[in-house]
Amino acid sequence: MLRFMPVGDSMTIGSAGEHTWRYRMWQHLRATYDGPFRIVGPRETLYDKATETPTSYEYADPAFPLAHLAGWGEGWLHMAPLIGDAVREHRADVLLVSLGLIDLGFYTNAEQTAENVRAFIAAARAAGPRVRVVLLPVIPNSRAEEDESFAEQVSLFNVLLAKAAADLDEPRSPILLASPPESYDIHHDTYDGTHPNASGEHRIARAFADAMYEAWGIGQPYEAEPN
Repeated sequence: MLRFMPVGDSMTIGSAGEHTWRYRMWQHLRATYDGPFRIVGPRETLYDKATETPTSYEYADPAFPLAHLAGWGEGWLHMAPLIGDAVREHRADVLLVSLGLIDLGFYTNAEQTAENVRAFIAAARAAGPRVRVVLLPVIPNSRAEEDESFAEQVSLFNVLLAKAAADLDEPRSPILLASPPESYDIHHDTYDGTHPNASGEHRIARAFADAMYEAWGIGQPYEAEPN
């Protein structure tokens, strides 16, 4: 049984009325992965924008495993202290991680954020010495398009993320850097310049799925087409 845990910020938890890329990934694995698997994590809800709380179960299609470790406004800074217990309790084998935008936007610079990446991986491995980690770089967003200094921080962080993945990769607990979602366009693949719409959800799921297939032979290439 392979246990996948999605870890992320607002782009991963999603908000009321959405499918989320987690749903798209589950659909893909169900269709292409030969062995048994589970989606695991300590949380299940979406973010409710009306109440500004992560309390909604109003998924566009709730008939899938809802588990995750994601939070609106949470980044590497917030997840590093939580990941050890989450891996231990839910026996996660593969972490699918999309974090960084919130950190750079509100909490830490690129170098500090990269240090939190390393702390996150160390805590995950302390809880699960054979855990695999797939890291998604910070993807295109409206702030980076409008703010040159922020764009520079994003670019630097993505370089440091790649270095962390290379430095920390080991056969027993591989670290995989996914490629940014192919042809990701904030004007077509998001509803507000940051958060993915249906086509963006597919593109993010494809980035994770294709990385796992190419590096580890998990599943097959992602076939569902963005809308």
